[in-house]
Amino acid sequence: MAVSTSPETPIPVGEVSRLIGGWIERLGAVWVEGQITQLSRRPGAGVVFLTLRDPSYDISVSVTCYRQVFDKVADVVSEGARVVVHAKPEWYAPRGQLSLRAAEIKPVGVGELLARLEQLKKSLAAEGLFAADRKKPLPFLPQLIGLVCGRASAAERDVLENARHRWPAVRFAVRNVPVQGVHAVPQVVAAVQELDALPEVDVIIVARGGGSVEDLLPFSDEQLVRAVGAAVTPVVSAIGHEPDSPLLDLVADLRASTPTDAAKKVVPDVGEELARVQQLRERARRAVDGFLQREERGLASALQRPCIQRPQRMIEDREEQVTALLERGRRTLGHLLDRADSELTHTLARVVALSPKATLERGYAVLQKPDGTAVRSPGEVGADETLRARVAEGEFTVRVDGAPGAATAAE
Repeated sequence: MAVSTSPETPIPVGEVSRLIGGWIERLGAVWVEGQITQLSRRPGAGVVFLTLRDPSYDISVSVTCYRQVFDKVADVVSEGARVVVHAKPEWYAPRGQLSLRAAEIKPVGVGELLARLEQLKKSLAAEGLFAADRKKPLPFLPQLIGLVCGRASAAERDVLENARHRWPAVRFAVRNVPVQGVHAVPQVVAAVQELDALPEVDVIIVARGGGSVEDLLPFSDEQLVRAVGAAVTPVVSAIGHEPDSPLLDLVADLRASTPTDAAKKVVPDVGEELARVQQLRERARRAVDGFLQREERGLASALQRPCIQRPQRMIEDREEQVTALLERGRRTLGHLLDRADSELTHTLARVVALSPKATLERGYAVLQKPDGTAVRSPGEVGADETLRARVAEGEFTVRVDGAPGAATAAE
């Protein structure tokens, strides 16, 4: 029944809480289906606390049950499991809190949510969306970092403080969006796409602190996974803590275990880089010094060579060789000339001894006809024929006497 109230006749808060409790009490025990997103089993406690969630409407309700009720399904039920609970709604009036007191819990196979995520993971992996060759390398020193995170969140503070501590000049383009709930996925996708479209953004960090499996579900959404896979700018996933592993970790170009770890992996440490530069400078200096020392030793060794200390010695050595060769050439040429002169003298003597002039000097004469032909026999001349007689001292004419073979001298 509706309660009649007015500004003049209000009812106390306690009465309202009592009435709500009465209405809930009349509901009686119900069978409720949902997904366990939080499970607390404290050692020694007689009560187990659960959070039952309806993934379709993003609504959760607290559930309590005695340990002996939960122990019956403890081996097959864990966070993420889909269960059917027979429970009675209870209203805790002092805090105005609704919960369900479970009398029986029945598991519904494998948790539907985890099964769906596993199926989505396999499907996207088959497309190659998680392949290592799709991963883009991060820039060494990003000038502008895009950060997608919750407003005034610990994740935002951890990333900004750690990054600026490592490199004070680093700049951020922060996009604050809901990181859980029904509006988280579209706004995170829009923020990633907006930052990806800015050419000055070098890398994008998607960060969120720890939370329950329920809280981290938006970061396993297919729409977000595909948006990150299509991004041109490298994306770093920094969701939750080390054990958390949403699908965003698999598609991102780099997975960081925490937001603090993301800042350390994206931004270099200025102190470490200065130390590395100093080390490289020392290495370069040692390398140059070593090179110069080697060259100096080589130069000193070269200067110690005799040809460098007395370069004229090479010319002197060659001069002696040239002089020796010159003398040898002169001697050889002299021997050749002497031999040729001796052979020429012998040849000349032979020529002189065999020449007709030598024969003429011994008193012989050569008779020649007017045409110069030598007379070799008496039959070659006729009577009264005039011949020319050649002797050693000159020549004169003779006339053949009437009889063949006789001749007289002519003036």
